[in-house]
Amino acid sequence: MYTFSNKLKTFSIILMVLGAVGVGISFATSHKSFEEVEHLLTEESHGNSHGEEATHSETVSHDTNDNKADAHAEHVKHVQHQIANRPWASLYVAAFFFMMIALGVLAFYAIQIASQAGWSPVLFRVMEGITAYLLPGALIVLLIAVASGTIGHYNLFIWMDPEVVAHDKLIQNKSSWLNLPWFVIRGLIFIAGWSLYRHFSRKFSIAQDTAQDNRNFKKSFRIAAGFLVFFIFTESIMSWDWIMSLDPHWFSTLFGWYVFASMFVSGITVIALLSIYLKSRGYLDFVNENHLHDVAKYMFAFSIFWTYLWFSQFMLIWYANIPEEVTYFVSRFQDYQLPFLGMVALNFVFPILMLMNADYKRVPWFVVMTGIVILFGHYLDVYVMVMPATVGDRWFIGIPEISSVMLFTGLFIFIVFTALTKAPLLVKRYPFKKESEEFHY
Repeated sequence: MYTFSNKLKTFSIILMVLGAVGVGISFATSHKSFEEVEHLLTEESHGNSHGEEATHSETVSHDTNDNKADAHAEHVKHVQHQIANRPWASLYVAAFFFMMIALGVLAFYAIQIASQAGWSPVLFRVMEGITAYLLPGALIVLLIAVASGTIGHYNLFIWMDPEVVAHDKLIQNKSSWLNLPWFVIRGLIFIAGWSLYRHFSRKFSIAQDTAQDNRNFKKSFRIAAGFLVFFIFTESIMSWDWIMSLDPHWFSTLFGWYVFASMFVSGITVIALLSIYLKSRGYLDFVNENHLHDVAKYMFAFSIFWTYLWFSQFMLIWYANIPEEVTYFVSRFQDYQLPFLGMVALNFVFPILMLMNADYKRVPWFVVMTGIVILFGHYLDVYVMVMPATVGDRWFIGIPEISSVMLFTGLFIFIVFTALTKAPLLVKRYPFKKESEEFHY
């Protein structure tokens, strides 16, 4: 039985407290007055930090003074809104990132059971511990989305703003789907379905430890198969609702798969990191280098799969050059070129170089180093999906981003490691337990 050490518990609490303080400071300092933003834009235009203000002035230079003043005021208000968006967006990125890790692990866990895999049962309790974060994590994501559209004055999802919808025919045409009540109902359906599967799969897993037959194993198999069908549909819809609708004028038929690839490789990476940590503490003696090799192979394979989807989505849209589609990537190339292209190196080039060799997949510190880079790369992936639609070019990795990551890292560690203490770390009477313990090449 795993014991949640006081040092690790204290560390997770300190992270949460420091993160919460940083988030509070971010919200407190994000509300700039009209005059402050106007002064900021004036300094930027003089220093040529941004081209928007200068371009804007040239555009309206032949208009009347009244029109020029109105356009200037509108631009200042827009930037003011973007600055106020940053704490909300940073919090949302971190919340979604950790939620998608838990959801990716749950899908991977269900696949192992449904396929009756023989190598992975020794890692089941690690996976079950990680998925304990899913229910609170998903509820937090939904809460932030709803709060930003109510108390936050439509900071994230512009389709929640009645004034925007009233002047936007395209969003009006989507209003039967993109409306707050239906958005919340769909979100609760997703969360309920995922959480129910996690609850019953965990229940049957623990019950199988003391059972006299394989009845609980068979139940786990059936609900895993059913859950995977449910997951395929709800994961896609969730990605449309919680990420793609941040840009309600844009869509991609590959987007659901793209988000799935990111969550899947992130989840598998966390399985590897947590397993290596627990083994280093003497809790997973039954996990050998062959198990680590297989997990690292999945990290390698799904990093390539993610790259395939990233390139397919980007190349087809960029080559077709249809204005309403290509604007999504134009904004990311203009204002987010470093993180947008950098994450490709972190999520594809680095894993390829580090994990191509079979021997390296068996070296714990090598897998840990690669895993940390992969997780940072996929955090950037979520960051680039969310930020351009919410803060425009007003992005920066600073207190809002770092404190949000600290907050949810602490919460994730606390929930996951607490869940690990609730049951033995090795399944007792699982049909493929012996095969898994003796797994080797």
